[in-house]
Amino acid sequence: MTPKQAIDHFLAQKRIAIAGVSRTEHDFSRGLLREMRLRGYDTVPVNPHAEEIEGLTCFASVRAILPPPDGVIVMVPATQVESVVRECAEAGIKRVWLHGPGTGSAPSDTLCALCEQGDITLISGHCPYMFLTDTSWIHRLHARILKWLRKYPR
Repeated sequence: MTPKQAIDHFLAQKRIAIAGVSRTEHDFSRGLLREMRLRGYDTVPVNPHAEEIEGLTCFASVRAILPPPDGVIVMVPATQVESVVRECAEAGIKRVWLHGPGTGSAPSDTLCALCEQGDITLISGHCPYMFLTDTSWIHRLHARILKWLRKYPR
């Protein structure tokens, strides 16, 4: 599967968790949560320090989500990424998208091996906003620049 096919397949799912959603209203992760909800996703916030975010029940961990999501966007600090991906593997989640400063530009060998063992499709290094329909001009511009630089996933 090509990176673009993996992204399209991820976004074709309807129940998506966002691990690391901030309690701060104007945080990037909260904006992504709202945008996905506006597009009809059953978006599930995950933050161990919150009971509710954006009027939704917030789960302390990916393992606690019932029914489990179809995919997880991971937006946690670098020290927590591997733990969250392990939870995804344990929960049988087959689609993981690493995004945000904690996820780095390239997943570690350990993380790749963990995903391979769990038969998890891993997406890394691309902003989900660029692939949502009717997104704001700044995200469309970001996508165009990457296309121009030939760094947009194919």
